Amino acid sequence: MEANSLPGSNRSAQTWVVTRDTSALLDFVTETFGATEIARVPTEDGGIGHAEFVIGDTWLLAFDAQPDWPATPAMLRVFVDDATATFARGVAAGAEVITELDDAAWGDRGGRLRDPLGNIWWVIQHVEDVSPEEMNRRFSEPRYARSMERAQQTLDTAMTGKRTGWSSAPVVERAPGGGS
Repeated sequence: MEANSLPGSNRSAQTWVVTRDTSALLDFVTETFGATEIARVPTEDGGIGHAEFVIGDTWLLAFDAQPDWPATPAMLRVFVDDATATFARGVAAGAEVITELDDAAWGDRGGRLRDPLGNIWWVIQHVEDVSPEEMNRRFSEPRYARSMERAQQTLDTAMTGKRTGWSSAPVVERAPGGGS
């Protein structure tokens, strides 16, 4: 019998989340996103050597890092039916708000949470289909431009710890001839 290159419910790419406490991660994703735990394989020392869980239609994997490994926080984007309710559940489960919920020019409402283990979850609710032309037009509106700038600044602050200045300011397009 020939083997399928993607066995079972696997996809072409999957995410491994490596944490200091995978049991706490599983609690967080269950409380926040309604994740379904599929597998949990304990290690001799009581840790987790392998875990699998599903959020929506996406299969994710996790395991405990060894004590001498560097921290490897993940950044994940999760589409949900209700970003406001998901955000509230995440905060109740111990997450820190990195980027407040806001509307984006491309038709999504979203924000970022940092879970108690340091992983950043970009919680997204798709609210409308927007054409590329409309998206580009919206970027000329101050509210959408500010939304994008806040998303960039808050992530920069979360990653660097800086409260002022940017480690990587957004690119500003200039008109031909050097004008703005």
